[in-house]
Amino acid sequence: MSDPAEPAADINTTLTGLREHAHQVFQTSRTEADLREHHAKLLGKRGELTNLLSTIRKYPADQRSAVGAGINALKHDVESMFEARLRGLAQSAKADELRQVPFDLGLPGRCQFERGHLHPIHQVKDELLSIFRSLGFVVASGPEVETEENNFTKLAFPPEHPATDMQDSFWVGPGVLLRTHTSNMQVREMTSPDLKLPLGVVSAGPVYRRDDDVTHSPMFHQIEGFLIDERVGMADLKGTLTAFAERLYGPGTPVRLRPSYFPFVEPGAEMDVGCVFCVRPDGGHDGCRVCKQTGWIEILGCGMIHPEVFRQCGIDGERYTGFAFGMGIERIAMLRYGIPDIRLMFENDLRFLSSF
Repeated sequence: MSDPAEPAADINTTLTGLREHAHQVFQTSRTEADLREHHAKLLGKRGELTNLLSTIRKYPADQRSAVGAGINALKHDVESMFEARLRGLAQSAKADELRQVPFDLGLPGRCQFERGHLHPIHQVKDELLSIFRSLGFVVASGPEVETEENNFTKLAFPPEHPATDMQDSFWVGPGVLLRTHTSNMQVREMTSPDLKLPLGVVSAGPVYRRDDDVTHSPMFHQIEGFLIDERVGMADLKGTLTAFAERLYGPGTPVRLRPSYFPFVEPGAEMDVGCVFCVRPDGGHDGCRVCKQTGWIEILGCGMIHPEVFRQCGIDGERYTGFAFGMGIERIAMLRYGIPDIRLMFENDLRFLSSF
């Protein structure tokens, strides 16, 4: 580098030498790391050009402007050469990559993914259907958009029943709504042209009601079952549901029926099972928060199929009798897993779902 005390014209020699040096080292750089290293040596905090700028004050006042302009012009040129070479290296790397032998897409991936599993609602649904299959029931499925006739009328709902109100059900058109229960499958099976009695059917799937709180959801899942034959009585209903409860909760699970009202059964009942959370080794119950200190938990509604339902569906109610039952799958899941809020099952929170 020229002595800064010399005339300003001598700085041109220094600048020319630096320009040639920058061009040479940039062009001979074969990697981005080498290129950036040479760039830092020229324009870094302690780079040659940076140091050169700090010497401007040592030149005579009338020469400083020309010296500064020359240094800044060289700085601009060096930056341009650096950027151009950086782009050239990137293009060269891309071209080399394209010339390589293609990846073998058949090779196994490097990432390890956790195996997924069924949603807890579907786990419980599959288990319930499996139990009823083992009891001799046939599984059937049907539409979620249903006619008012199949959803209410043929199930003996009176016209003024609250469930038929606009504010209690989701209506999608005149006489058409989202089914409020899976009991529509009872009507569909009983009015099928292929109907052959005796018949035992169970069906499960989503249903829709205008409810939304910690124990209710606008969309939830039900399982519905019914059996029709000659001389079917309440003893058959209780025996079937007792066998179901024992297969679900274990041998010896106590069961009781309490009178209740449903439009499509007569008589109707709620079925309770002995609380599975506070049961003692001797079979007794201590009482807990879940069962409200009673030792019993309600799990489903049931009853003998109403004669009006048989009449609406064209079945001889004098010859045939039958029973029906229905339960919320979410309620069974909440009791099975101790889930405090039904909405957790619909929020898709992996922290919750991964615990099952």
